[in-house]
Amino acid sequence: NAIFPSMTLTTYLLYLAAVALLIFTPGPTMLMCMTTSLNHGPRKAMTSVAGSVSAVLGVMLLSALGLGALLAASETAFTAAKLLGAAYLIYLGVKTFRNAASVLRADAGPAETPRRSFFLRGFLLGASNPKAVLFFAAFFPQFLDPQAPFVPQFAILALTFIAFEFSVLSGCALGVSRIAPLLRSSRAVRWFNRVSGGLFTLMGGLLLLTRRQA
Repeated sequence: NAIFPSMTLTTYLLYLAAVALLIFTPGPTMLMCMTTSLNHGPRKAMTSVAGSVSAVLGVMLLSALGLGALLAASETAFTAAKLLGAAYLIYLGVKTFRNAASVLRADAGPAETPRRSFFLRGFLLGASNPKAVLFFAAFFPQFLDPQAPFVPQFAILALTFIAFEFSVLSGCALGVSRIAPLLRSSRAVRWFNRVSGGLFTLMGGLLLLTRRQA
């Protein structure tokens, strides 16, 4: 019952279920897509989505190349990556909390920020969590056949994850843009930004409390 080289249908369906559970769990990336869509419009939110998905692909490749094993083995490397990731989340939280309430028009959001900045924001957020590297390092081997060629298997798993991630994040970004007209008042947007900023900061604080599994 193999539908892909070296991978059975049952294994692939189990992988899809695990990926769905992971991606549908709310996290910083999903929150970033929604806040960007509300404050700057869906086009710039989709640019952030592209950045985040690119980072996820990079994290998977680094895990495959052994970075996950390094973080799992070295307390110093894990702590350094954790501090950098937490600092960026807290910075993003403070920035979002203090963001001026902008009332979006149907045609566009604020135009003064270049689109590449949103790609970079998404990329940095997607790459800022060392737990993601450890997760992929531990997650992927569960679905790989060590007796079969590595590259085809990795390509299937990575492309599936990327497609799922892109679809869900795009849905969040475009979905929020649909309800943006209901949040025309500056007060509503301001409170949305404050709650989102607080959540980013909380996630950064929780990342600081995480420990490397021995």
